[in-house]
Amino acid sequence: MLPAEELAQVKYIPTLPEFVTWIEQKWSDLPCLSDTVNTYTYSQVCDRVARKRALLNSFGLQKGDKVAILDDITTNAVEMFLAVTSAGYVAINLPSMLPPQAIVGCCMKFGVKVLAAGSAFMESVKEAPCKVIAITDCADHTAPVATVDKNDPAAIFFTGGTTGAPKGAILPHRALMRGALNGLYAPGKQLGCHRYACVLPLSHVFGLIYSTLSVLYKGAAWYSAGNTKDTIGKIPAIKPTIIVAVPGICEILLGLIKMYGKNFLGGNLRYLIAGAANVPPKLIGEFDSMGIILFAGYGMTEGANLTTGNIDVIEKPTSVGKLYPEQEAKVVDGELWFRGDNTFLGYYGEPEKTAETLTPDGWVKTGDLVRFDEDGYMYIVGRIKNLIILSNGENISPESIEEPFYKDPMLRDCLVKEDEMEGRKVIAIEILPRIDEFGQTPWEEVEAYFKDLVGKVNATLPSTHQISKITVRKEDFKRTGALKVSRNQ
Repeated sequence: MLPAEELAQVKYIPTLPEFVTWIEQKWSDLPCLSDTVNTYTYSQVCDRVARKRALLNSFGLQKGDKVAILDDITTNAVEMFLAVTSAGYVAINLPSMLPPQAIVGCCMKFGVKVLAAGSAFMESVKEAPCKVIAITDCADHTAPVATVDKNDPAAIFFTGGTTGAPKGAILPHRALMRGALNGLYAPGKQLGCHRYACVLPLSHVFGLIYSTLSVLYKGAAWYSAGNTKDTIGKIPAIKPTIIVAVPGICEILLGLIKMYGKNFLGGNLRYLIAGAANVPPKLIGEFDSMGIILFAGYGMTEGANLTTGNIDVIEKPTSVGKLYPEQEAKVVDGELWFRGDNTFLGYYGEPEKTAETLTPDGWVKTGDLVRFDEDGYMYIVGRIKNLIILSNGENISPESIEEPFYKDPMLRDCLVKEDEMEGRKVIAIEILPRIDEFGQTPWEEVEAYFKDLVGKVNATLPSTHQISKITVRKEDFKRTGALKVSRNQ
């Protein structure tokens, strides 16, 4: 999808050391990272990355040693990640909300040798069982990039989906870089011309790959005011052309536009890239009416974030798009399997869980139930672990029942699950309305609207799949870190 003249300028770079060298040479004087006050060129950033490499090397670390990073969405956190991985060490971006005890536990579990922390987190890392340094620290000299193999581990990301205990997914250099390259495939000119407002945490694979590494790959400018809230507040000044976000943040942006007007987005926004959760067609339509394209996609941590992307969202708003290049995919008993450069190495210290997901010949079993249409567009049907087992032994996907509800413009989110009513198991739904859309409508009429909607959907379903219990919520759902509706309500 890149213009031919731009496609000729980029290539698949299989390791982070090669990548850091390439962006310094390719984009040298272009703006690279900005905290919205100070903006640094690619040359300046790569020089500081080289000084951070030298500092890390001075601690006597060995290739493959683990270095944890704990900070908000900052330029220093990006530089430290590049320094760790280009020096041949393994980066672990810790979620910023971790309490001190959990930080200690993570350091012990992964054998962390050095922890680089932002100033706001120094108190939280006092008990860390490793060397602690300030994330701003640099040596007074530079160090060259290391020599690594594309299959060497580069980073560990926490993953657990909407259910289950978090696991540490090990991503090799080839996977991070294939995911980063996939982020370049979009319509129109991409190289050296975009401004990104980074609102996703770097501990999330979507924030690190699509919202950071892909940005650097294309010679774009990366902006963050330090955290999600402050960066959103600075969007009018940043004037981004692209924002990568989860649907929940897109909802927030839409609400702010309705409150302050379209200029709140800065006047230059062309694309929103959304993933990590269901993207309601209403969101796509509302942004389209403003001249902003909201692209949807699908990926998972174990696949370096980017497996499919949809640029035809107006024609196919419920699809997550087509497969990115250079990967294989197949559907086994309804489940998506894929393999390629983007696959992970396994879960750290958990061989049994690794074997459940990664086959000996390299296929990642996603746990996602999918279908493809005649044009090759993929649709998520559900999750295997979310299946509801009916009394007759039939398995049904709650997501497949939820799908038609998301087509209704008055619904924000919903959750289908098994429940009990009058001593028997039934299929239930909880619905979160777009309450602002109802204005001063009495609550009884809001409930009546959605009961009527359930009746219309039930009429299209087999009797065994029909919803028997309805709850219309006044309060938001419990959500995951990616703002997905948690299945554990």
